[in-house]
Amino acid sequence: MSIPLSVTRLLGLGLTPGKLRGLQRISNPNGTLTMVATDQNSSMISMMKKATGQEPTYAEIADAKVMLSRALAPHCSGLLVDGYYGYWSTVAADAVPAGTGILIRVEKSGADKNKAGAPMGEVEPGWGVAKIKRCGADAVKLLAQFEPNEPDSAEHNFEFTRQMYEQCIEHDILFLLEPIHFAYNGEKDDSPSKIARKATTVIESAKFLSRYCDVYKSEFPGTFGHESDAQLVDNLKRLNDACVKPWVLLSAGVDYDKYKKQVDMAMKAGASGILGGRAFWKEFFTYTSPAERQKFAETECVRRVTETDAIVETGTPWFAKYGLSTADLHGIRAAEGWHARYGGGKAGGPAKAVDPNAVY
Repeated sequence: MSIPLSVTRLLGLGLTPGKLRGLQRISNPNGTLTMVATDQNSSMISMMKKATGQEPTYAEIADAKVMLSRALAPHCSGLLVDGYYGYWSTVAADAVPAGTGILIRVEKSGADKNKAGAPMGEVEPGWGVAKIKRCGADAVKLLAQFEPNEPDSAEHNFEFTRQMYEQCIEHDILFLLEPIHFAYNGEKDDSPSKIARKATTVIESAKFLSRYCDVYKSEFPGTFGHESDAQLVDNLKRLNDACVKPWVLLSAGVDYDKYKKQVDMAMKAGASGILGGRAFWKEFFTYTSPAERQKFAETECVRRVTETDAIVETGTPWFAKYGLSTADLHGIRAAEGWHARYGGGKAGGPAKAVDPNAVY
């Protein structure tokens, strides 16, 4: 009989019971992650307003999120929602199957900017890690916009990230981090200077920040048409080497065909999955009637997610990034008294005689 591995193997990797269970909940059976995001409030509101010519109401936004969730949640391993519009309505409406994990965004949408035009992250008012844990979610997601060479916002958002990371440790809940580069000092999104530094920023950010999370959500390190495919492949390898933790690829609103190609390249480079949003569903909001939206969600959006899932399942399982195998995981056991030690308690000494009348 083989000697079991100790759970200290997991604890040494930061995989405490709550974090490990959260990771299992948002993963595919083979350890890859096919996750869909519906937490984009500002972009959804803008798209709905453009389609209808009117400012959408709270109820209309919540209905749209529930509709998307009901269509897509059965086809993904994890669904990312926001707290303000999405979570409670989505759960109350029974829109997410029991087998699909739920992540909730913690940050405020549209944070204030400094003099350089750089966003300064903050928590959604009235929300936080403790509430996300309390309401039954499997993971916390933080978007931390990060440009290493814009020192004021970089220091602010680094500290913001570290605080959220520590709070997730305190509440033993999985933490997914999403750094993204941004325009500052008068740049536009299509400014040559911003495009030129994207790959370097994405890779350097992973070096700085990927240790402060459990799953790292990365941008694609480069731009089709700006770098060659060979250069992009090399960038992805450098990104994979820079990531201390398992990483997944975001979509950043690119068209689906481009995202599909990015996903294929990322999986071959060592990514463990995706957390994509608008690439799957952005045209959903060009339809003015709920019936048209529902049809698009249940057909084209589902097709995109299932097609991408087939690519994701060829990726690197999260546990492989941690140096573990399925055999390792199956052989891990906790020592007696772990429940008392958990959370800072104490347990030790020889086992006592079992009281046959006690309830354990």
